[in-house]
Amino acid sequence: MRRKLRPPLPPRHGLDPARLKMPAEGPWTTLREHLVERLPRVAPERIEEMLREERIVGLDGPLGVDAPFVPDSFIWFHRDLPEEVDVPFEVSVVHRDEHFLVADKPHFLATIPRGRHILQTALVRLRLELDLPMLSPAHRLDRVTAGLILFVITPEVRGKYQTMFRDRLVHKEYEAIARYDPAVSLPREISSRIVKERGVIAAQEVDGPPNAETRVELIEHRDGLGRYRLLPATGRTHQLRLHMSGLGLPILGDDFYPELTETPLDDFTEPLQLLAKVLEFTDPVTGERRRFESGQSLEAWTDLDAWRRGP
Repeated sequence: MRRKLRPPLPPRHGLDPARLKMPAEGPWTTLREHLVERLPRVAPERIEEMLREERIVGLDGPLGVDAPFVPDSFIWFHRDLPEEVDVPFEVSVVHRDEHFLVADKPHFLATIPRGRHILQTALVRLRLELDLPMLSPAHRLDRVTAGLILFVITPEVRGKYQTMFRDRLVHKEYEAIARYDPAVSLPREISSRIVKERGVIAAQEVDGPPNAETRVELIEHRDGLGRYRLLPATGRTHQLRLHMSGLGLPILGDDFYPELTETPLDDFTEPLQLLAKVLEFTDPVTGERRRFESGQSLEAWTDLDAWRRGP
């Protein structure tokens, strides 16, 4: 098993540099020619500027504008950061020990860097604030969902915690606010087949063998709203949102289901009323039984007008 190459560039903003391996063969004479073809979203002028400023490096150091194309070699560089909308909510830590921490993520903050969300993510914020450059998530939450996420501190045990989630050994409880319908009989078990196609923003339920299971319970109701406990046995993309919408009880603030609507990234009104409330599991390193509970609550239940107004 090959040892992973250590990047010759230090992290920036809590992020490791991007790494590219050159093809085994090709028509390119210089590295610049190859990168212009390989990175079509980056302007050729910007690639040349990065090379002149020695922002692209190989194992032996910075690479210049005239650097030759070397088959099977590796290069590293930090990507340009997109312009981001500041998310004006804090991520808090509810537990931290030698191996992992559990964070309580707010609505609107992505879990990991992706697309237009890089610095405004829970992972990057925690890496910088806690000086934990090797921190990594064991699982994920949607950007618009609030609540608990487990991050691994010690790289050597990362796989143990990630496998725990993959093998469904973690008990997860969510809370949601949606309209109350006395005609919907609860509790009930829902199972369906959910697919999410690459490049398509919303998932969908289709015919076929079920791959998603959720138990839906009604905790209480008042004034036409219900507070629900959702117990997923699986973790498909948007599973809880789809299953609630399928019951005719779409979660308040859901701009995907049952109908997709465009919401600007700087619109912090009416956050999705879905909260990852509880994580419970047997620690794969220590053998201890662990249970963590979010300190957040869903605002539409306590103050519907304030939820609509936003911060």
